[in-house]
Amino acid sequence: MEVKHLKEALAAFAFAAEPIAYKRCDSGLINDTYFVHCGEGMSGYILQRVNTSVFTEPEKLMKNVRGVCSHVAGKIAESGGDVHRMVRTVIPAKDGKDYFCDSDGGFWRAFLEIPGVVSYEYSADPCIHYKSAVAFGRFFNQLSDYPAETLYETIPDFHNSEKRMADFKKAVEADSVGRASEMKSEIEFALSKAPLCSFIRDGLRSGAFRVCVTHNDTKLGNVLMDEKTGDGVCIIDLDNVMPGSVLYDFGDAVRCGASSAPEDETDLSRVSFELDLFEIYVKGFVGELKDSLTKEEILSLPMGAYLMTLETGIRFLGDYLNGDVYYQIKYPEHNRDRARNQLKLIADMDRKMPEMEKIVKKYI
Repeated sequence: MEVKHLKEALAAFAFAAEPIAYKRCDSGLINDTYFVHCGEGMSGYILQRVNTSVFTEPEKLMKNVRGVCSHVAGKIAESGGDVHRMVRTVIPAKDGKDYFCDSDGGFWRAFLEIPGVVSYEYSADPCIHYKSAVAFGRFFNQLSDYPAETLYETIPDFHNSEKRMADFKKAVEADSVGRASEMKSEIEFALSKAPLCSFIRDGLRSGAFRVCVTHNDTKLGNVLMDEKTGDGVCIIDLDNVMPGSVLYDFGDAVRCGASSAPEDETDLSRVSFELDLFEIYVKGFVGELKDSLTKEEILSLPMGAYLMTLETGIRFLGDYLNGDVYYQIKYPEHNRDRARNQLKLIADMDRKMPEMEKIVKKYI
């Protein structure tokens, strides 16, 4: 990306004042993100260039984001909450659109920055995990009456574990950059789990699991938390909000939140699935949703955690085999290390599944 395109975007949005400084955020995996400063005492902003290789119809993506944010804002206003703090505020471009296209076709959008919050890529604090589970449960509740069928699928089959496994098999067969030989044991382990990949899709097809609005990227880092109280304030990164199953959101949150280490920890002896953190997530998430989950969905929460971890592992490994074409990486073996980390979690869940099933039965 050229600096001139960034400058075009900085000049295009209806900020409260002209930007005087900006800083790149390096934590995102997909989009390019910048913090924009307009002066002392002025509101800050988040400026993003959307990765159109991943999100091929960004105008429809922004329609999703705008609709969901507006709906959640209405629920927050009804309860007397702070609309500008508890949900993303989309900043329009000066031409009135909620996006801007630069001279090279780059797609940009902007949000109001929320002050006094912090996010965690990883934390060992059980209280933080509990409050993040409550925040995601609240977000799920706020969208419980949103018509899921009106949402555009920004990435079709995003949590279709059957298709993810099929794509992984293609990556193994193609071995386009010659990396399969070094990952033989990981590949064999992942392929052995293929029969499990239809579990959630079968439930959706049969009607055992409901189709509802889901966030689809419920990692800890997507909850902004109050710096003083630690409470979850706002759910961010709404690009993958689509129709799906509650098992997607719970499972992906647990994948991150119940691990003893970050997802790119290379010392696998430090990576394990923590049952106490799993129970904290069950308590916070199910407790917030109260009676809106069915018995079948609650009983299936462990498999949601299992499949979202497996799906993430084979996506990392498949991307490594394909030459790192999807995820942003910080070093050449980054996707390899991420994949090994996630597969280690799966192996630990294999051993602990009976205990996980006992935990969720407490909350029926």
